[in-house]
This record gives sequence, structure tokens and C-alpha cells, in this order.
Amino acid sequence: MARSLSTALVRGLMRSSRASTSAAVSRPAIQQFMNYSSGLSGTPNANGDSVTTRVAADHDTHQDFQPTSKSSDMSFSDIVAQDVKEHPVVIYMKGYPDAPRCGFSALAVKVLQQYGVPISARDILSDLKLKESVKAYSNWPTFPQIFIKGEFVGGSDIILTMHQKGELKELLGDIAQKAEQSGSS
Repeated sequence: MARSLSTALVRGLMRSSRASTSAAVSRPAIQQFMNYSSGLSGTPNANGDSVTTRVAADHDTHQDFQPTSKSSDMSFSDIVAQDVKEHPVVIYMKGYPDAPRCGFSALAVKVLQQYGVPISARDILSDLKLKESVKAYSNWPTFPQIFIKGEFVGGSDIILTMHQKGELKELLGDIAQKAEQSGSS
């Protein structure tokens, strides 16, 4: 009995698979999904599919849910210049000091934290334009990039070497003192 039931199930599956393969499918499933999810007011591409969406122009979308621009009038190069000017220690790194996403970035943060200085950081992985602007500003291709007192110092290898030679202690000495004084007041 069990055998005849399983045979009937297999035959039923075979029939349904033949029926679905004989039906013509005009586009791959992903293209159908893209067309479906693209909205009513999209622009057609070369295939005639509508793939771009203009949600903001949709009269049914409430104002609270329309896209907003988070950009300011400052360019990325202005942001980098402002960071370097306003913060005594700035590190442009992969990730954040609490969660570095690169061994070199982690090393640089660990070395800087030895001195108890406040570290301002930006994640270059979150925005390619920021990454390119930092490279252009310092004329240095790799990350992390550390700026101390408005000057580009280098990457993790240079910071480590300066630490080992005692040069970093001299450079960060007054910053560490200010941080201690503001922390005890």
C-alpha cells in the first residue's frame, strides 16, 4: 500500500513538472521581480522593463516616508579638512575604534589608546567618496590614516614605530594632559 501511494505521488509530481516546463516563461524570475518591484512611474530600460522607481513622486506616499537627503552643503574634502583642524587626533580607518574591521586599523587604535588621548574616527568603508577624499587630502593611498595636531602622520606601521621609539609620547604628551585635566574637572 505504501509503495502504491509513493508511486502515485511520484507520477503526480512528474505530470506537474512536465506541465510547468511546457509553459513558456518570458523572462527569468529575477527580471519579473525587478519589474514587479519597480513601481508605476519607472523609466524603461533596453528590455522595456521598468526598473527605476520614483517613490517621492508617488501621491500615495506619506511625507514621513518619502526619501530625504542627508547631504550637507560641505564637500567631502571640506569635511576632511574640518576634521583634521578641529580634532587633535583623527583616524580614518576601516570600521570604528570600538569595532575595527581591519587588523591595521585595530593596531593603530590600540597604540593610540595607550596614551589616553581622545580619538576622533571615521569609517572609510561606509562611503567611497570619503575614502577618496581622504586619499587626495593626504596624498597617501592606504588606510588607516592618522592625523595628529592637524598633520598627517601616517598609517599603523608608522604609529607603531613612533611608539616604539618614544616619539609618539612626545607628540601626544600635551593632548593626553589636556584630556586628563578635562576628565578630572
